[in-house]
Amino acid sequence: MSDSKLDILAFGAHPDDVELGCGGTLISHVKMGRKAGIVDLTRGEMGTRGTVEIREKESDKAADILGVEFRLNLNFPDAFLENSQESKMQIVKLIRQYQPEIVLATAVEDRHPDHGNAAQLISDACFISGLRKLEIENLEAWRPKAVYHYIQFKEIMPSVVVDISNFYEQKMEAVGAHKSQFYDPKSSEPETIISTPEFLGFIESKAINFGKQIGVAYGEGFTLNRYVGTANLFDLI
Repeated sequence: MSDSKLDILAFGAHPDDVELGCGGTLISHVKMGRKAGIVDLTRGEMGTRGTVEIREKESDKAADILGVEFRLNLNFPDAFLENSQESKMQIVKLIRQYQPEIVLATAVEDRHPDHGNAAQLISDACFISGLRKLEIENLEAWRPKAVYHYIQFKEIMPSVVVDISNFYEQKMEAVGAHKSQFYDPKSSEPETIISTPEFLGFIESKAINFGKQIGVAYGEGFTLNRYVGTANLFDLI
């Protein structure tokens, strides 16, 4: 077993995806003593606001707030993510190196095409990583037990909702670390759909809605490509 083994490995297509989609879930599990890491697939270089250098600094600050073990960037091309063999192999290598029990991935369908493309790429890589006859640098075959796809811009019915009520403020602090991307009345950069003050309200309303569905203040929703299984219904209360 790897010395760098993780419990959770979260992937984002762009540097702020993880914070927005599953930041509260990461924080809550880190607080439970779980080890988590983040892999951003692109540097967000095609984004309207900010620069690669600014976004890298913001990402590092957000990672500290989330409490993860590390944050990596694979430098795939922003806006042109492809489910190629080369891309899959790079992700497989990371999965085998860190042996996560759970992988958190982008939304299966979303406004930005990179999100859906990344979702399939990550899901495929998780499966391929478990193929024993695939040899990569003597890394042991490893397949995560579950891949949870967080929900982003589009409305998608979740398979499971995680209670993040105690960690919502810290999640939004991590989101706010990406200052170049979100509402800043002092910014002279062009306005985007996520830089309006209404967008932060949209994020909160979505968290409130997910939370209401399970009887808590705030939640984050996820979809799975398999059934949720349990031997005890009380574990799902």
